[in-house]
Amino acid sequence: MEEKSGDSLATVLVAGAANLTIALAKLVAGLIGGSAAMLSEAAHSAADTVTELLLLVSVRRSGKPPDERHPFGYGKAGFFWAMMAAVATLVGGAGFSVTHGVHEISHGEELGNLTPSYVVLAVSFVIEGVSLSKALSQLRAAAGRHRIRPLRLVRITSDTALKAVLFEDAAALVGLVIAAIGLLGSQWSGSALWDGAASVAIGLLLLVVALILIQSNLSLLIGQAAPRQVETGIRAVLLAQPEVEEVVELLTMMIGPGSIMVAAKIDFCDEAGAAGVEIACDEVDRRLRDRFPGVNLVFLDPTPTRRS
Repeated sequence: MEEKSGDSLATVLVAGAANLTIALAKLVAGLIGGSAAMLSEAAHSAADTVTELLLLVSVRRSGKPPDERHPFGYGKAGFFWAMMAAVATLVGGAGFSVTHGVHEISHGEELGNLTPSYVVLAVSFVIEGVSLSKALSQLRAAAGRHRIRPLRLVRITSDTALKAVLFEDAAALVGLVIAAIGLLGSQWSGSALWDGAASVAIGLLLLVVALILIQSNLSLLIGQAAPRQVETGIRAVLLAQPEVEEVVELLTMMIGPGSIMVAAKIDFCDEAGAAGVEIACDEVDRRLRDRFPGVNLVFLDPTPTRRS
């Protein structure tokens, strides 16, 4: 599926600026109140900031044009750096939150002034909401261009930067609610158990998000095919060419965010002749690029079927 790298870059920059501001505010509030959940949220936002920086590298690297040493381009570098961003969330955010939460439960300390924490949580919720709104706006625009539902686009998109921002901003909003519940529970009960449990819950939430993003990027990195709907459309375009008698084999691969390579073995009609096959291949290439703007490379191999 084709996505605009400029839109993804803007989405990443908005999310990165939001996370950096929020991380500092949460850290100060967590130190004042002595809340494990707030410190976990600070680690969460700090990890998200590192993630946005890596996603920025991802968008920049994947946009480099092909050269002699990399004739297929640098698109898969985007998948690699996006996976590193997910690993940063796993190690920095989830790891710290779970271990710190367990420590708080085992050696609970009395909480201090929590007013700054509540203020920071409320402001953070608004800022994260703005960042998520930006990502959702891009998602709806892309879904409209491809005429599919936004949720389906999230599952099949190769725009790893957009997917990461969506998942992380959604997780951030849920994490803020969990942190608020933990603070209220500890304040009302006088026990640090609630605060520590909230920290562990935030860590587990980040763990799930990180594993989902790692699996998604790993699949793209090792050569994931184009979405089935796109492959069906590509096959239809090939068969619609008058000189094409049969599509013997069709292979596709995502070679970058929104970038597709198509390789097909085609059984052409015997009447087409050598010149006719050349013209047909050129026409098919043009039609595929017009119908699917994400198709950047097309390789067609005239191959007779066993029947022929």
